[in-house]
Amino acid sequence: MKSYTFKGLLTENGWLENITVSVDEKGTITNIAETESVNSEIVNGFALPGFQNAHSHAFQYAMAGLAEMHQTGQTADDFWSWRTTMYNLALTISPDDFEAIASMLYAEMVQNGYTDVAEFHYLHHNKTGLPYSNLAEMGERLMRAAEKTGIHLTLVPIFYQKGGFGTAATENQKRFISPDFEAYQELVKASEKVATNYKNTNIGLGIHSLRAVDEESIKKTATFLQANQPMHIHVSEQLKEIEDCLDFYGKRPVEWLLDTVDLNDNWHLVHATHLNSHELNGIAKHKANVVLCPSTEGNLGDGIFRLTEFQKQNGNWSIGTDSHIGINPFEELRLLDYGQRLISHKRNTFVTDNSGNSGFNAIKMAWKSGRKAMGKSNDTFFKIGEPFDAVVIDSKLPLIQATKTEHLCNTIVYTGHSSSILGTIINGDWKAKHGKHLALDHIIKDYKKTMEVLAVRL
Repeated sequence: MKSYTFKGLLTENGWLENITVSVDEKGTITNIAETESVNSEIVNGFALPGFQNAHSHAFQYAMAGLAEMHQTGQTADDFWSWRTTMYNLALTISPDDFEAIASMLYAEMVQNGYTDVAEFHYLHHNKTGLPYSNLAEMGERLMRAAEKTGIHLTLVPIFYQKGGFGTAATENQKRFISPDFEAYQELVKASEKVATNYKNTNIGLGIHSLRAVDEESIKKTATFLQANQPMHIHVSEQLKEIEDCLDFYGKRPVEWLLDTVDLNDNWHLVHATHLNSHELNGIAKHKANVVLCPSTEGNLGDGIFRLTEFQKQNGNWSIGTDSHIGINPFEELRLLDYGQRLISHKRNTFVTDNSGNSGFNAIKMAWKSGRKAMGKSNDTFFKIGEPFDAVVIDSKLPLIQATKTEHLCNTIVYTGHSSSILGTIINGDWKAKHGKHLALDHIIKDYKKTMEVLAVRL
């Protein structure tokens, strides 16, 4: 048993000041009270619920910043040319490399206040494209990385079958491919079996995109979904994808989903950048979730999701760091907000019918839908019987010291940066303090060796 006393703890109803949180030996919350425990650790900070990273491709962290050299006088660089660079990296990574890269990434996430990550995982096979003897070999390496860093992992083994609508997979995609639903089912079962050995991991389901899986297999995967298990899918990220979908199915991607599967609150539609009003309304009506990745979407030139309209219909959204060109949750929220401000010429993106507190509303929505993306409960930020996971903001920062609690969430979200974070607590233990993961020295040593071997950054 141990306890922490904070200057403030954020709840769904606002801040509680001078609050003590007690946890048991597993890091589960046993009590939240205004009275300080005798042996409580005094923390000069304000505790927020840990941020939820609802979309990650861990291996792409190794190429962050490497796709920004553009040939002048040539065809404009875009998502599809960036994808070639990504494929080239994916073909080179060994299981050991994968674990080292993911460990470094997850440590960075924890340092930045993320306590949970949903890993959209499709790098399944060996370098020749054949399955490992352990079908979940690469997924297990992600589990090991999560265990090292302490982050909660929702592993989403991705069904990736085709190279495009009605076309065979390419040589560059050979490490991703499950040829049919039965093969994907075996991959999921293998992942679930391995996950029982890792306390921080649970399993979701995922389809890479409509272009990457055939119609019958998508339907089978949708019915394979268990109660409260999250289903993740890339959708409508690129205009070419929509054009190809119209040519193949005679419908736009989200329109096809609305007409074909039981779209509900277990579904998480990643990007959903280019939607018409029927699709936007349909997602909100069916209470499906959208996962937005502003730093990656901006980096790739994807476009801007119609968030303001979506929120007016009580649409649910979360954030993810995707390609990890950025790993700062405050930055993701600000980019999301400012994109809407720039196209609407208004400043009330995160305002709801019940609250004009933009920072609080952003934290709450990103957390609630983010928790759904993990397949976890999302009714209370800090709940007795649940793990104690928190990002703690340093109360000694000049802006924080000078701010009344009613303005605290907005100050944190709109001025916050990595050095604003005093530390991150997961399962009741500090995993990062003062900007450094407690296991960073060992993790970074392995990462540097891996990057030297891969030589992709040289």
